[in-house]
Amino acid sequence: MSATAEASATATPDSPETFSERLRAATWSDHRAAEDHGFTRALMDGTLSLAGYTGMVAQHYFAYVALEEVGRRLADNPVVGRFHHPELERVPALVRDLEHLLGDDWRERVSPTPATRTYAARIEQMADHPEGFVAHHYTRYMGDVSGGQFIRRVAARTYGLTDGAGVSFYVFDGLGSLPRFRAGYRERLDSLDLDETAAARLVAETRLAYQFNTEVFADLGRAYVPDAA
Repeated sequence: MSATAEASATATPDSPETFSERLRAATWSDHRAAEDHGFTRALMDGTLSLAGYTGMVAQHYFAYVALEEVGRRLADNPVVGRFHHPELERVPALVRDLEHLLGDDWRERVSPTPATRTYAARIEQMADHPEGFVAHHYTRYMGDVSGGQFIRRVAARTYGLTDGAGVSFYVFDGLGSLPRFRAGYRERLDSLDLDETAAARLVAETRLAYQFNTEVFADLGRAYVPDAA
């Protein structure tokens, strides 16, 4: 589930000059906390059970339903609109993955954890705070098109999902070049006309989004990785 954002492949940035650099620098430690969680480590080193991976996919579903419903409501907002790409939407892919992993009755077999319910509720509150919504959009989607691509390869290898079924969440064929998309996303962040108050609010909400993701991992860890730290 990532709170794995684009920072995963780079060193901690020094002396940020643009807003995207400032955002990455300010959230670096939060990103690392999510990435270094015991549940995440088990996923990345191939020791997480298929049930644990499936549990993560289910929690993604509930979070992205909230994220994408609010995103569509704010699509005409001058701040959110520049980040709204229907090609990014993950709910249809998550449905396909859950059908593959759990069967046609998957909806009766999954439920949000307490941390996921809190996370989704916070996203829904951002319908009234466009800059805050961008924080959650950035945390999720930039992670998916960055470190999420590594998760896709690990999961496909670990669980034998080599035909793409079960990992379609990480497939973004509609975006074209992912490096180009990431660069364009950063440019849009840099072009936001934010006063210092709004900029600080976006940074703070991004840090909170990482915290929510870490708490979701903690719930999953308690269920599937008893010794997760």
